[in-house]
Amino acid sequence: MPRIFRLLLVGLALVAANRVAAQDSGDSAPVDTALIVSVDVSGSVSEGRYELQMNGIAKALEDHEVIAAMLSGPRASTMFTMVEWSERPVAAIPWTRIASREDALALAARVRGTPRPQGEFTCVAHMMRFVSDLVLPTLPARAQRVVMDVSGDGVDNCDDDPAAAQMRDMLVATGMTINGLPINEGDPAQPVGGGSYRAPGRPFQPRTFKVKTLEPWYRKNVIGGPDAFLIPAHGYDDFDRAIKEKFALEISARPPDRARFAAADVAIHSELEGRRGRSASP
Repeated sequence: MPRIFRLLLVGLALVAANRVAAQDSGDSAPVDTALIVSVDVSGSVSEGRYELQMNGIAKALEDHEVIAAMLSGPRASTMFTMVEWSERPVAAIPWTRIASREDALALAARVRGTPRPQGEFTCVAHMMRFVSDLVLPTLPARAQRVVMDVSGDGVDNCDDDPAAAQMRDMLVATGMTINGLPINEGDPAQPVGGGSYRAPGRPFQPRTFKVKTLEPWYRKNVIGGPDAFLIPAHGYDDFDRAIKEKFALEISARPPDRARFAAADVAIHSELEGRRGRSASP
């Protein structure tokens, strides 16, 4: 049997299993927000960077402001799932209801203990297709809002840009909001995504970028839907700050203060550059 059909059968079995589990557990009561946390685990993500991401997500789930947001809506509950993606996206944590502080803390512990899957490529469009086909259909409860939080440190190197934008538009058409957390990592003097790339099963492809941060690419190809926004992280060391702020906004449905974001971003960037300069000094 071809591999693609085996994967499809496995995916359909997971959908059915999740639906049965949700029915058996009585976990179908409506929630305020369904949050999909989508995390880059491609080849550029070292073990240290992976741990920074998992610890950042866990710390956000433990934060009192985030917990208050998850429990303050009319339904006092949130659904959470985490997707880890490269060329092979996986549902690392299935849909989990958060209806108490204890639920949030238990989920944070699960996030910290999540093993890192193997992967090489940054396949944003593949991830969005996976969410459309195998994550949204398994949502066990009706949600007032569905939000996906996409973080990553590179542009899509599996497909041309229109593929990610087209998948984004398809998800947004379902009513989803997609927010972005681009991680600006690497040489700030070099364009992101420049040079050639090789997607799985395809020859090398030329690609040229002039921008030096990921924000323009994420704005064009990733974020979309009602009140969509992005908060960049200035390297992986800044990930926990960015993800905590994003969670608080996404779950509470507060509109982003874009002027404050811009001012804070400049201040954080200056502070981080100062730290890097001091650490580089003899």
